[in-house]
Amino acid sequence: MNINQRRTIRKYSDREVSEELLNKLLSDSMRTPTMGNLQLYSVIVTRDEAMKQRLAPAHFNQSMVTDAPVVLTICADFRRTSIWAENRKATPGYDNLLSFFNASTDALLFCQTFTNLAEEAGLGTCFLGTTIYMPQMIIDTLQLPSLVFPVATLTVGWPDENPPLSDRLPLEAIIHQETYHDYTPADIDDHYKAKEQLEENRHFVEVNNKETLAQVFTDCRYTKRDNEAMSAGMIEALKRQGFL
Repeated sequence: MNINQRRTIRKYSDREVSEELLNKLLSDSMRTPTMGNLQLYSVIVTRDEAMKQRLAPAHFNQSMVTDAPVVLTICADFRRTSIWAENRKATPGYDNLLSFFNASTDALLFCQTFTNLAEEAGLGTCFLGTTIYMPQMIIDTLQLPSLVFPVATLTVGWPDENPPLSDRLPLEAIIHQETYHDYTPADIDDHYKAKEQLEENRHFVEVNNKETLAQVFTDCRYTKRDNEAMSAGMIEALKRQGFL
């Protein structure tokens, strides 16, 4: 697969994803970088239709959750390492925020490696950022114990669509040489000009009755009120799972 041609796939054929292929991809993905070689992640594989239906509300009932043959919930997991320590005359100290970030980094690295390998094998995937919006629903549905926290979800299947490529900012928008160079208004104009002029983005502005594309994101899609409410829910879930 050419990375410059990768697409997010939300529509899947009814072709089965074999257990053999899935396990090979999961196994190969374990070669991804990991902190201290501890592999601080676990993956919940969901194929059962009823379980997918139960997971769907946590992802705002996006259709790919129930339509995809496989749903993977990738979790930050310090439980396994802690139990290992306790069973080997060691005292774990991983019930804290730093440990959550370390395990989350491991989990997200694994997620990206799996995505690359799956798409190279011809499968389609969709990364669901909604995983951390309402984590307690996922925790309850998947019966996640303490020190296990969902951080990413992938829907996986054989593609039944060929959507257009998503736009990307130019390289200059993200690269800083030696130290961080803060963005001037001229920089912003230069970096976002092409994105703002795309027909689909101009349409988003129009249908949302906004003046700029930025307002669509701040006022409609990712509002301060929603961010604060979901932040409070995430903090509460982190406390319940033992990371705070």
